[in-house]
Amino acid sequence: MSQVLIQAGTKLLNALGRHSDLIMHAYINGAINESDYSRKVLDQLVQLGVLWRPDPQSPLRLKNAVRTLLEGSLQDDRNRTINTNITASLASLRTLAEHYKEALHYNRFNEAHAHIGDLTEHVYQLTESLSNSVRVLFSRINNEFGYVSSVEAKIRENELAQGQVSDLLQQLESFHFDELSELAGSNRELRHLLVVALQQSFASAAQELSVVQARLLDLLGRFREFQGRTRLLKGFILHMEQQPDFTPSNYGNLSQVPVLFNQAENMLGVASADVNQVEHESEYQQIVASLTDIYRRKADDEVSPRTQEIEVTAQGSVILEKDPIHEAVDAFFCDVIDSGQPKSALEYYTQQDLTFDQEVWIYQVIGGYQALDDNDKAFFALDPSGQVDRIFSGNFYINDVTLGLR
Repeated sequence: MSQVLIQAGTKLLNALGRHSDLIMHAYINGAINESDYSRKVLDQLVQLGVLWRPDPQSPLRLKNAVRTLLEGSLQDDRNRTINTNITASLASLRTLAEHYKEALHYNRFNEAHAHIGDLTEHVYQLTESLSNSVRVLFSRINNEFGYVSSVEAKIRENELAQGQVSDLLQQLESFHFDELSELAGSNRELRHLLVVALQQSFASAAQELSVVQARLLDLLGRFREFQGRTRLLKGFILHMEQQPDFTPSNYGNLSQVPVLFNQAENMLGVASADVNQVEHESEYQQIVASLTDIYRRKADDEVSPRTQEIEVTAQGSVILEKDPIHEAVDAFFCDVIDSGQPKSALEYYTQQDLTFDQEVWIYQVIGGYQALDDNDKAFFALDPSGQVDRIFSGNFYINDVTLGLR
């Protein structure tokens, strides 16, 4: 089978070499003048798949595969062919990878070798297609769509290129390298093809497409500016053709000057001294010489302030009195120490007939315990008693505290 393919390919390449002039004329002109060439040669190229006739009335033309080959090899600026069918190529890669894994599983090594060859060809064809698409876009940008003449045509070509970039970016989103890595598994050749090679091509193409998109937007802005100026100039020329005796009026004599012509500069500039004028040097010197500085010295005080006498008296003593509730708390702590038994704060409150608010009294007992230093606090134990809220969890209401010795 391979020998038959080799012979057919050799025959095709020999025909391309022998009839290169005919093929290039068809590439440049788009069609062939059949009267200039023999019928036998034309029939042979048709049988080889180099030429074809779209319909009985149309002339012979180049097959799309041959034209694509020439456009890619010659890097023709007119080439606008960009392959955006990446999804179908990825589907083919997945299918071939499954064929290869199945053949390896059943030890069909010849079949596995054929599948891995096809898979390698598809992977590198996909990477070449991505790089060729980016190259075509850069080629069209660098010559600013020079294969069309009018600004309107350049804008249309720019919009076409932007659409192709958007399609390519959308197609690149179909690359899911986690799925490809799972498909490749632990097979080294599959990981190299489906993960390493594709990921490198993907990263390079995505980065270059972002640059292409930015440059296309910049070019579109320039084309829009050219289009606006061209329309303004064409409108003025058309107006002059329709009214050849037109002369602009003197807008300076009008009471209401249009804003377009009301661009007069200020009559008087900002006043400032020009020190670079040499002829004014003498006047500058006279002005500087007439300037005087007045220093006003502050008068010295002739009479020094009279010395004040300091009266020394006995300093009165300051007595700090404790608040009654603080004294009651201290007495509560002392009573617990003397009795040696734990005691409730409310019981002590009832026994001593204290007049403070019960809630304030409990707060003061807790505050007195917290105010002790760590050494003194180690001798006491404070145990609160109360109830948990029935509705809201985490809320504990203290009704009383019990103070005792450890």
